[in-house]
Amino acid sequence: MLLQKDLNPALNTVTAYGDGFLEINRVRYEGAICFAPEGPVRNVAVRSAAQIDAAFLQDLIGLKQAPRDPLAFLDDEAPAVELPDNAPEVLLIGTGPRQVFLRPDVLRPLLALGIGIETMTTQAAARTYNILMSEERRVLALLLPGDPS
Repeated sequence: MLLQKDLNPALNTVTAYGDGFLEINRVRYEGAICFAPEGPVRNVAVRSAAQIDAAFLQDLIGLKQAPRDPLAFLDDEAPAVELPDNAPEVLLIGTGPRQVFLRPDVLRPLLALGIGIETMTTQAAARTYNILMSEERRVLALLLPGDPS
């Protein structure tokens, strides 16, 4: 299905999707991908939502361990990670043809840092990504294609 004409060719836009594939800027991808409005489209080694854990999401966003403050024990809520400058406001996770909710322990670390996480079907996530991207929001999409059955 064709989603929309290119609004800004400098930005990553979902241009089509179908059974088993996604198309970003008219380039076809057949596996799971991760991308933001700017930068590369990355292939990721996840085949299902069941394989997504907290460490995977933190690595996907680029969280780094914060320098250890010797007095950090005084502040129970001191974050153990540093947000990168380009950290997303929202992480959209397209879980394939069916919506799959991730476990709370997977979501909790990013939610504690103020990053919103939405899981939905991949088609809904693709459409939502295009809307948020066109609004100049800092969004990161992780899209798992549906099975081409």
